[in-house]
Amino acid sequence: MKKIVILISGRGSNMEALLAANLPCTIAAVISNRADAEGLGIARNHGIPTAVVAHKDFADRETFDAALAKTLDVYQADIVVLAGFMRILTARFVNRYRGKLINIHPSLLPAYPGTHTHARALQDGVKIHGCTVHFVTPDLDHGPIIIQAAIPVLQDDTEQILAERLLYQEHRIYQQAVRWLCQGQIELDHNNYVRFRFPKQAGYSLISPGLE
Repeated sequence: MKKIVILISGRGSNMEALLAANLPCTIAAVISNRADAEGLGIARNHGIPTAVVAHKDFADRETFDAALAKTLDVYQADIVVLAGFMRILTARFVNRYRGKLINIHPSLLPAYPGTHTHARALQDGVKIHGCTVHFVTPDLDHGPIIIQAAIPVLQDDTEQILAERLLYQEHRIYQQAVRWLCQGQIELDHNNYVRFRFPKQAGYSLISPGLE
């Protein structure tokens, strides 16, 4: 059974959803760059080992990433899951875990990389918004896409309301992506393309606002 390690910086709602998902793998540890991250207590309540690698204890990103990798390797992680981990990782770290390192982002990438995705979507007046699970590469928020979920943007949506509605979809697709990886149903090939080992699903359309 494959081992996953989850990296967090705060409460880790996606982490909590993964802990409750009965995944076909072992959650070997939850690691945070902040000792006060609320998610560490949640993980311990689930009987999951925890560790802290505090970025403030290191002079630069390279030495922090080296210490983080050393801690990850103690747990022999087959998959590293970023769940609200608020650090930009160096290319050396990312390449070390190529094909094993995944992240979830609150937009339909490649649209709206970076922060404040919901506010930017509302400002631009988009009618469909969403979230993306992707493999992590040195190019921030532009790694090969595993799965996406889309929701309509409603007339009275605020940034907070939109974020709350989308979070439910984040929990759904992150569980699915991790399950596929644990079962060996997807892989990242040498061309940085996500390969699926199961038949493609039938397509459907999401139109917003709906047609009359």
